[in-house]
Amino acid sequence: MWLATGHTDMRKGFAGLALQVQEVLRRDPHGGHLFVFRGRRGDLVKVIWHDGQGACLFSKRLERGRFLWPSPAAGVVTITPAQLGYLLEGIDWRHPQKTWRPGASG
Repeated sequence: MWLATGHTDMRKGFAGLALQVQEVLRRDPHGGHLFVFRGRRGDLVKVIWHDGQGACLFSKRLERGRFLWPSPAAGVVTITPAQLGYLLEGIDWRHPQKTWRPGASG
């Protein structure tokens, strides 16, 4: 899973985002990876993924808050599936807080 740092024109659809993956991120947009883009205001993300048969496009807009995003200086950033889950929930995916676990049972 790859994050496109900086902001992206959210008017782009399948073809525009796939072209950005290919030219800016220097990755294969048909390789089965997920590519995540964020809009200028920070409240909208789009995820593009090619499943082998065709392109899938997912978008999410937060009602409140912004998606936490790396700076453009970070370049292309890879994340884990768990971190993508945090990101889509509006949680700081870079430093999630673990819940307390008991030291002993009984």
